[in-house]
Amino acid sequence: MNRIMKKVIVVLIVGVVAVTAGITYLKSNGKNDSSFRTVTVKCEDLLATIGATGTVEPEELVDVGAQVAGQIYAFGNDKDGNTVDYGSRVEEGTVLAQIDDSLYTADVALATAQWEAAIGGVQRTEADIEQMKAKLEQAKRDWERAQKLGPSEALAETSYDAYKAAFEITQANVAVGKAAIVQAKANVDQTEATLRRAKRNLGLCTIKSPVKGVIIDRRVNIGQTVVASLNAPSLFLIAKDLKRMQVWVAVNEADIGSIYPGQPVTFTVDAYPGEVFKGEVGKIRLNATMTQNVVTYTVEVITDNSSGRLLPYLTANLQFELSRRENVPVVSNSALRWSPRPEQVAEKFRSSLDSLTEGGSSVDSSKSNDPNLRAGVKYGVLWVKDNGFVKPIKVIIGMTDGTVTEVRGDDVKEGLEVITGEQRAAANQDTTNPFTPKLPTRNRQPTGGKPKQQ
Repeated sequence: MNRIMKKVIVVLIVGVVAVTAGITYLKSNGKNDSSFRTVTVKCEDLLATIGATGTVEPEELVDVGAQVAGQIYAFGNDKDGNTVDYGSRVEEGTVLAQIDDSLYTADVALATAQWEAAIGGVQRTEADIEQMKAKLEQAKRDWERAQKLGPSEALAETSYDAYKAAFEITQANVAVGKAAIVQAKANVDQTEATLRRAKRNLGLCTIKSPVKGVIIDRRVNIGQTVVASLNAPSLFLIAKDLKRMQVWVAVNEADIGSIYPGQPVTFTVDAYPGEVFKGEVGKIRLNATMTQNVVTYTVEVITDNSSGRLLPYLTANLQFELSRRENVPVVSNSALRWSPRPEQVAEKFRSSLDSLTEGGSSVDSSKSNDPNLRAGVKYGVLWVKDNGFVKPIKVIIGMTDGTVTEVRGDDVKEGLEVITGEQRAAANQDTTNPFTPKLPTRNRQPTGGKPKQQ
């Protein structure tokens, strides 16, 4: 029994020692001392922007179509003497394509014949009326003689009536002849208009460029038949001037109030990584579109493309410049968001922790005693180290680009270290648990050598 009691006492003593050692370990090695992450205040240029994505478009596009139907049987030559194709440079009046004109040539010949026949009809009616006028003159003289004689033994009454009727008939015939001339001349005008229309259709078989520019798209091939109905079929798409381009940007309704004509814009394209292009807002289109309950407006950004590097339909990543500040003190936004625990703050500043939040979103600035705050100035707090604790620096918050923010204050200067967060510093401490079993070590023999003599 004494032996059993002794063993129990030994076990209890070992347990107490183990617990004590564990507590000592947790106090000394298990808890990491905390330190602070810091950044420095820098003076640099600050630019506030709105980002958006758009597409590079030619400033003016001309869609060349066909007004007549027929088969494409030839293409013209561009400015360089090559067959018209994608990317061809053309002048105004350059022949782009030729449509089969055999039917329209026949229409012109038919209209020409009808016009010539109408002219002949006018000449014939004019000759007829001259003949009618001569007969009228003869009938008039006969009727005058008959009136002088009157119905008598020298002139029978029936003859008298016949002269009178002949005169009246020839008068009517002259009037009919004059009307025939008017009709014949109208027929000439009608056939002449038909002829002009036939010639116009014949001329439309030759498709010419209406402007000077570059062919962006060729939409027909030789042998293809085009049919002109209510809508003219599109044959070529010509960019009038590629030295000036536009970027069509879809801007969210939440940002459209910050966009205005003439606003500076910078953008990049994936085709030229690292190269920044400049432009300005030209127009804000009012026909908004809605996609999945999101309203967007199309904004036209004008940019110079004298170098010719920008190609149509490239995707552009744009930044609309809202405001710019040069050489101002800025700090990371994380420094303005971080706040310490009360026990980390130096004792003389702990009583004023509540007042440090004045100027934030939770404070009614219209009721503040600070004239700057009533004027819309927003305050923030930066924290700096102070003998193992932290102390606040109240600053005026300026513009931000989403990453860094302008800060102003009497204690703000370039190079000032401000706190952005906490980190555990236990990398150089021994964290080995004394209760972890250890494997026995063996003496290793040198490679290629002899065993050491014991």
